[in-house]
Amino acid sequence: MRPQKFSVMADHHKKKRFLNLPKFPGGSEAFKVFVDENLHYPQAAIDARVAGSVVVEYDIHDDGTVRNAHVLKGIGHGCDEEAVRVVGLLQFEKVNNRGVRVKMTTKTTIHFRLPGVSVNYSVTYSAPEKKEDPGNYNYTIQF
Repeated sequence: MRPQKFSVMADHHKKKRFLNLPKFPGGSEAFKVFVDENLHYPQAAIDARVAGSVVVEYDIHDDGTVRNAHVLKGIGHGCDEEAVRVVGLLQFEKVNNRGVRVKMTTKTTIHFRLPGVSVNYSVTYSAPEKKEDPGNYNYTIQF
């Protein structure tokens, strides 16, 4: 009796998705731009020097509307309320699943970063005065 040879073939078929899920128009980059344009840093958080991330969980219905937004992890000082407000403004694409109503629950992290101080500077380089001493260089940094 001869042993049988088994060959393992890779499954090249695409996995089938049975339900279409709501997507943000323009993808993740457009999502980030939308949040950046609509997010207002609360004055109470600026005064208290509060920075961090707020995690918001929400439902997206098949018509693209966002409902039931609530904070899972907050930082306070008005940032939690602002994150929920911005998430409530989101509008996703409508989906059609052959008459099946779909509700998707997802999470989003909204980052609050304090406005930083920018430093402008210029660097002036001068070569060594003596050719015999190539190890000394002069730098002048002006702020």
